[in-house]
Amino acid sequence: MELKSFLLGDNDWGFLLETAFRTTAMFIILLVALRFLGKKSVQQLSIFELGVIIGLGSAAGDPMIYKEVGIVPSIIVFVVVILMYRLINYLMGKSTKLEHLFEGCPVYIIDEGRFLMNIFEKEEIAREELYSVLRQSQVTHLGQLKHVVLEASGQVSIFFFEDNEVMPGLPILPHELKKKQSLISNEGVYSCIHCSNIENIKPGPVHPCPTCSHTEWVAAQKQPRVSR
Repeated sequence: MELKSFLLGDNDWGFLLETAFRTTAMFIILLVALRFLGKKSVQQLSIFELGVIIGLGSAAGDPMIYKEVGIVPSIIVFVVVILMYRLINYLMGKSTKLEHLFEGCPVYIIDEGRFLMNIFEKEEIAREELYSVLRQSQVTHLGQLKHVVLEASGQVSIFFFEDNEVMPGLPILPHELKKKQSLISNEGVYSCIHCSNIENIKPGPVHPCPTCSHTEWVAAQKQPRVSR
């Protein structure tokens, strides 16, 4: 294997300087394009906006390193993508259905301290990732939560019960989740690990959840949030 071929491919040493100029030009064009897309595209990417950014990144990257790819065609790609983005944004402002098609729409994933399993499973949400987000808001169990909304951006909005309204709920601290049981030894209020359903269970063998039929339970908690 030749060192020159390994380092430069089919190009010569002189293309390195051209690469530097191409990269500088495309970087400036990319910054200008992002400015035209607006601040939302940088701060909070939806699926639609992420697709736009990926498209611009591909159009910007090829001219930087491929000699046969000119800068002018990439500029045309940038102009067309930005115009389409602006047009679709305008149309989305006129049509809620179109906005939901391109941007998605917010959905409730927890209501009154319980998972909405039909939505939760449809959205294919990573349970541990959600628990991590909730713990960062000092949530220790789901009974503290009045509503949790998964926004179109992928962010999670959390609404809490007042302290006197907190209900028994599924604990989400790691050491509490490890205390799951398939054989109930003490009568009490338990939460289904899978669906967060709450049941008053007496001691005995495996008790299938009447909501989801899973058989692992953990003692429910009811304490209010300590930190604000």
